[in-house]
Amino acid sequence: MSPPRIFGVTGWKNAGKTTLTERLVAEFVRRGWRVSTIKHAHHDIDIDRQGTDSYRHRAAGASEVALVGGLRYAIMRETAEPSIAEVLGRLAPADLVLIEGYKSEPHLKIEVRASPDAEPLAPGDPAIVAVAADFQSIGGDLPWFRRNDIAAIADFIAARIG
Repeated sequence: MSPPRIFGVTGWKNAGKTTLTERLVAEFVRRGWRVSTIKHAHHDIDIDRQGTDSYRHRAAGASEVALVGGLRYAIMRETAEPSIAEVLGRLAPADLVLIEGYKSEPHLKIEVRASPDAEPLAPGDPAIVAVAADFQSIGGDLPWFRRNDIAAIADFIAARIG
């Protein structure tokens, strides 16, 4: 099986990464693509709540807990942060995996900018191949898209990943 086609959405906090990712997922799904996502957070996350049965299983020392319902399941693993490659290896096959966050990883990315005053990431990251912002940056030679021009951004991503 060929490696998954991946593309990232990066930027500073509150730049609009999640909104852009959400809208890109909807656009690619509308086009008939199967899309998966990876969301990276710099803080500890917990999808479980104190008092639930699965939380109690983890608190008792289980290294993995599978929480299974009628329409979805989640597997929570107590471990050091896995690499992107490990996470990609656990995902089912998809036409595209959109990765939100992971600023320092080498996969192709679009940088989302909310403010012209924010320090751009692109000059220090050759994997950033486009910018999404509601203003055109001065001195940038990367393709630029308005943050709400989802169809054009999706076309660009589709062309870049082949």
